[in-house]
Amino acid sequence: MRLIDEQYLKTPFYGSRRMSVVISNMGFPMGREKAQALMRTMGIEAIYPKPNLSKRNLNHKIYPYLLRNLDITRVNQVWSIDITYLPLEGGFAYLVAIIDWFSRYVLAWRISSTLENAFCIEALEAALRIGTPEIFNTDQGCQFTAKNFTDILLNNDIQISMDSKGRALDNIFIERLWRSYKYEDLYIKGYRTIPEVKSGTHDYMNFYCNERPHQSLNYQTPYSVFMA
Repeated sequence: MRLIDEQYLKTPFYGSRRMSVVISNMGFPMGREKAQALMRTMGIEAIYPKPNLSKRNLNHKIYPYLLRNLDITRVNQVWSIDITYLPLEGGFAYLVAIIDWFSRYVLAWRISSTLENAFCIEALEAALRIGTPEIFNTDQGCQFTAKNFTDILLNNDIQISMDSKGRALDNIFIERLWRSYKYEDLYIKGYRTIPEVKSGTHDYMNFYCNERPHQSLNYQTPYSVFMA
């Protein structure tokens, strides 16, 4: 699953057939069915082109996508949320994060051993203690379409936007965060346990937001742009 996760960051358009061939060529023989099973456990699928950690619940209300052709010109205009899979030596976990699109500032994050949406709600409540966005963008996963999640947004007069199915770039800023976090920290450190990965993620998110210059921000940090 670690190798699949690394390959997925490079080629998210690979389905289980190609993934099984690539992993086999690395010296770890794997049939397509095994690749399908592992990718399903990890919550990823070939794009069209989006990670699918959060499966849709057909009974939940889906909101329209509001960001098409929208100019992002200020902080707290658009926030978005996403979940990614974390390979650990002794198992795996999931990381959710909320990011401000204009500044790339990570407002809140949480780690969980399951995909129940309690850790997503915790992250949302923590982020709302910092500010309030005009629009909050999610995918159509059940964690984010659940009433206990959307009610928090509606009660704060926040417009809800949901990615169109199959749109790869609807959440591009947080996808870039995942790639940076994994290659600059997670894969290097090789965390063994959830307490270890929580501690390491805390340090990395602090570095990413407060110390790491971003080329897209004219080499400013997300924190300095967010607080300007």
